[in-house]
Amino acid sequence: MRKGLWSVVLAGGALALAGCGSPRPMRYYTLEAPATNMHSEEATYPVSLLVGNLSAPHVLRDDRIAYGMTDVEMGLYWEHRWTEPPPEMLETMLVQKLRASGQYKTVQRISSSARGDYILRGHISSLNEVDLPSGVIGRFAVQLELFQPKTGVVVWNQAYSHDEPVNGKKVNDVIEALQKNVDAGLEQLTSGLNQYFAAHLGK
Repeated sequence: MRKGLWSVVLAGGALALAGCGSPRPMRYYTLEAPATNMHSEEATYPVSLLVGNLSAPHVLRDDRIAYGMTDVEMGLYWEHRWTEPPPEMLETMLVQKLRASGQYKTVQRISSSARGDYILRGHISSLNEVDLPSGVIGRFAVQLELFQPKTGVVVWNQAYSHDEPVNGKKVNDVIEALQKNVDAGLEQLTSGLNQYFAAHLGK
């Protein structure tokens, strides 16, 4: 298993307050960018990509890890948190994966000063634990689209949705399942993006 699959940081300390018990420590988790085979230094596609504007429901814009008790009810762990909100975390992972692929001239986060040929944006529907009668799963669902500012047209879009079984009963086990799910999702989506450019800009 890959080392450092998740990162756990303890915070809050174990200092006892007078007349009170020790507070429960905060635990922080992060997902790593999927491993990518490095390509040659020459970009396959002479385009500049901007990555950003991943929207999400309010509950997934919190740094607290979300869990679902039913299809219509969700909760947030208090002491189990992401190191950054899921949209920001996924944007970072996309940038890292696309850069490491060597397929594109430049890949950077969107900003007021950044300029690019295309903007990769989308919506995260799920990145959370779901407790089902059959067991616990790590659910990840996202849709990406490629917007071309020059024409004002969305030229490509693709969705990914999958429930990954959780092997265990701890939050660490949920994070491991989500890591596996996100790895598979980003691999599928970036492959679809590559296929679009291969069909339209292939050498």
